[in-house]
Amino acid sequence: MVELKVELKVAKNNDAEEWDELVELSPHATIFHKWKWLKIVEKHANFKLYPIIGYKGSTPIGLIPLFFRKRAFLRMVFSPPPKVAIPCLGPLLIDYEKLKQNKKETNFIEFQKRVDEFMKEELKANYIYITLPIGLIDVRPFIWSGYSASPSYNYVFNLSLGKDVLWKNLKKHTRKNIKRAKERLTVTEGDVRDLRFIYSQLKERYQEQKRAIGCSLNYLEEVYTNFRSNIQILTAEMDGETVAGLVNLLYRNSISSWVGNAKTNIPNIYPNDLLIWESIEYGCNNGYGTFYEIGANTARLARYKSNFNPSLVLNFNVRKHSLATKILEGLYVKYRNIDFLRWG
Repeated sequence: MVELKVELKVAKNNDAEEWDELVELSPHATIFHKWKWLKIVEKHANFKLYPIIGYKGSTPIGLIPLFFRKRAFLRMVFSPPPKVAIPCLGPLLIDYEKLKQNKKETNFIEFQKRVDEFMKEELKANYIYITLPIGLIDVRPFIWSGYSASPSYNYVFNLSLGKDVLWKNLKKHTRKNIKRAKERLTVTEGDVRDLRFIYSQLKERYQEQKRAIGCSLNYLEEVYTNFRSNIQILTAEMDGETVAGLVNLLYRNSISSWVGNAKTNIPNIYPNDLLIWESIEYGCNNGYGTFYEIGANTARLARYKSNFNPSLVLNFNVRKHSLATKILEGLYVKYRNIDFLRWG
């Protein structure tokens, strides 16, 4: 029997329904993989979207959204692109969990190889940076194709343990912070006006740190408009004034922290502790299985978030570049003291 080769298709707008159906067939799918979200990103990030679907014969085996931009001699491919508040994206393998190990590996290796050829031959990319979704930890197909790989960490709570167990798991002083905050604060679900407040609070916090906030308010508002049923905005009010807020994403069986929870300066009151706990409690009460607290790569933030005693999960960043772009990246980081991936 002749083994079928993987063929690629760049999906078009009339393939949107098929794309979303395929996304739902992958165990590692994120809400960021949905067609509408990708098109919003394309609009606001100033990158060209190439939504790639791989087939063996007529059977789809994988997909990956690639974002391309040319700047001077740089031909860059990202998944996800910078400055859109997306922690991971990358490839999805169809029915991955249903396959035997040899089929998982064969499909992934062949799909990745064809995608790599597409980026090299069609896009002529000389800088590629892909962040794989949480749980897809097999980065060997990339390493074997000449990529470097580095881990990225996030926290997760198993909500099936129940809120009583999760409450007991909290560090003692965190439970005290939450109890004290409950006495002074009221937590409510917000709307787009609260999204604007959260953004302004984050922007102010970034300015204090002499950093530029990554994404635009217009981008967040368009996401909110198009994914209203998947977005939960929680705010904390004190004496009738909003003092803190966060945005959670609801997708499948999981809740994920997304943006917000900027540090506040209210003496002896910690709104963010309360908002995180309210998110966990909401998930337990409404049948969700997991709550992801995104971002555990910064020591300062990890020390704070670990007080809630979550479990650690990882995903991987993979990168490939030419010698020239490697040197440019190193010089840019050294002399501008800035994350190359935020250059936009």
